[in-house]
Amino acid sequence: MNNASQELNLLIGQIVVVDVAASFIYIGVLKSIGTAFLVLGDADVHDLRDSDTTRELYLLNSVRDGVRRNRHEAHVRWEHVLSISRLADVTDH
Repeated sequence: MNNASQELNLLIGQIVVVDVAASFIYIGVLKSIGTAFLVLGDADVHDLRDSDTTRELYLLNSVRDGVRRNRHEAHVRWEHVLSISRLADVTDH
């Protein structure tokens, strides 16, 4: 197992933000990491085209108000992932 895999495994069980190139944002509990997908539980899958808010503001609101769960589970293809971070690491400064 390489260092990147080990670091990602430390995020399992934590609430994470998955940024993708599309207008979607994924927030949820990282359940598992596979070769093709990562799996989020109690997830908020949000299409930013459905609201007037920015990605940053949506994240800050999620930190303040909690995750707006709309999926029991969501599978995100690795090929679409740009970044993964803990929701707790989102800050406005």
